[in-house]
Amino acid sequence: MIASLALMALTLAVAVYLGIRARGRSAMSLERWAVGDRSLGGVFVFLLMAGEIYTTTTFLGISGFVYANGGAAYYILAYVTLAYVVSYWLLPALWRYAKEHNLVSQADFFIKKYNSRGLGVVVTVIGVAAMVPFLVLQLKGLGIIVAEASYSAVSSSAAIVIGGVLLTGYVTLSGLFAAAWTSVVKDILIVVVVGFLGIYLPLHYFGSIGDLFAAVEAARPQFATLHTDNLGVSWYISTVVISTLGFYMWPHLFAATFSARKESTFKKNAVVFPLYQLFLLFVFFVGFAAVLAVPGLPAGQADLSLLRLAKESLSPVVIGLVGGGGLLAALVPGAMLLNTTSALIANNVYKPLRPGADIRRAAQLAVPCVGAVTIYLALNDGAAIVNLLLLAYALVTQLTPALLLSLLRRNPVNHWGAGAGMLAGTGAIAYLTVNGLTAADVAPFLPPVLQQLNVGVLALVINLAVLALVTLATNRRAPAISSPGTA
Repeated sequence: MIASLALMALTLAVAVYLGIRARGRSAMSLERWAVGDRSLGGVFVFLLMAGEIYTTTTFLGISGFVYANGGAAYYILAYVTLAYVVSYWLLPALWRYAKEHNLVSQADFFIKKYNSRGLGVVVTVIGVAAMVPFLVLQLKGLGIIVAEASYSAVSSSAAIVIGGVLLTGYVTLSGLFAAAWTSVVKDILIVVVVGFLGIYLPLHYFGSIGDLFAAVEAARPQFATLHTDNLGVSWYISTVVISTLGFYMWPHLFAATFSARKESTFKKNAVVFPLYQLFLLFVFFVGFAAVLAVPGLPAGQADLSLLRLAKESLSPVVIGLVGGGGLLAALVPGAMLLNTTSALIANNVYKPLRPGADIRRAAQLAVPCVGAVTIYLALNDGAAIVNLLLLAYALVTQLTPALLLSLLRRNPVNHWGAGAGMLAGTGAIAYLTVNGLTAADVAPFLPPVLQQLNVGVLALVINLAVLALVTLATNRRAPAISSPGTA
C-alpha cells in the first residue's frame, strides 16, 4: 500500500511540476494561454488529439462497459477510427480558417462564419454544458483510481478534491501548455500500463487471449456479441454515427486544432491516429477477463472491474504504476477541458459584456469557478462513466449540422436557423435524459429494430428539421462564404 501511494504521489508531483513549468517565461496573452500561441509541433498535437482517447474512460469506462454489456463496447473501436479518417479533411480546413481570422475558440469559428455574436453565446453554452459532464467524468475516474490503487487509504472524495484543486492551480497558471507537456508523460505511461495489463492478466488467468474468449463464450454464450435487446444493431450503428459526428465538435479539440504550427500536421497524424486504437484492444481483454475472474460486481460498480482484477494478481508497486497512469489519464484531458471551458466563458460570454476587459485574466479567474462546480458535481453524481460520455457526445453533436454547412462554398443556413436547430437538439437531449426516455418511448410507431436507436439521433433529426424551418421562416439566406478549404 505504501509503495502504491508513493508512486501515485510521485506521478502527481511530476504532473503538477510539468504543468507549472510549461508556462515558460513569455508573457501570457489569451492566444498563448488558450491555444498555445499556435506554436505546437506535430508530436504535441498528436498527443493532445490522439491521446484524447486515453482518458479515465480507457482505464475504467471501457473495461466497465465490457464487463456490464459485452460486445456492445465495440462501438468505441469503430467510432474513434472513423473520426480519425474524417480528421484528414476536416481539421486542415478548420485550422486554415482559424489562422486566417485569428480565432482562439470554437465559438469564434461560428461567430465569424455566421456573423453573429449571439450564435457564439449559444455555441459556448452548449460546449460548456457538454464539457462539464466530461470533466466530471475525469474527476470521478480519478477518485475511483486513487481509492482502489491506494487500497482505500485515500477515499474517492478526498482524491477528487485534491486532484481538482491541483488541476485548477496549474491550468490557471499555464493554460493549454499544461496539458501539452503533461500529455507526453501520460501517453508513454498509459501505453506501457495498458499493454502490460492487456497481455499479462488474460495470460495469468486463462493462458492465452484465445482461451480467454473461449472461456467467456462457454460461461456466457453470445456475451461478446450484441446480445441484449436494448443495445442491439440499431443502437450500435446509431451510437457510432453520433459519436463520430461529435468527436471533433468538442471545444477542447478545436483548441488543440488551432494550436498547431502548420497544416500538414493533421494529414500526417491522420495516417497514424487509427493505429493508436489498437492499444484499446488490451483494455477490452481486461474487461472480458474480469467478467469471469471477478464476477458479481453490482451494476453501479462495473467501472471498478479493471482495478479489482489487477489488485488480485499484481503487487502494490505495479498497482502504483497503474494508479499513476490512471491519474494522468484524468489530469491531462481534465486540463484541456478546464482550460477550454474557461476560455470560452471569458472570450465569448464575458467579453461581449465587457469589451475593454482583460480577457486572458478573466479566463484565468474563470478556471477556479469552473473547477469548483466540477468538483461538486463529481462528488455528487452517480452516473456510470460511459453513460456520462454518451450524454456529452449527444450534446456536442448538435453543433455538427451548422458547422458542416458552414464549410460549403455557399452556406444555405442563416444564424437564426443554426442557433434554433442547436437549441432544439440540445433541449431534446436534456428532456430525454432527465426523464430517462428512449426511442421506443417517444416513437413507439418505429419498427422494433429502430426502437433501440441512440436518442442522440432523434435529437439530431429535430435539430435539422428546426434548422431548415427557421431558416425558411426568417427568409434570410446566409451570405456566400468561401470554404476554409479554399481560403
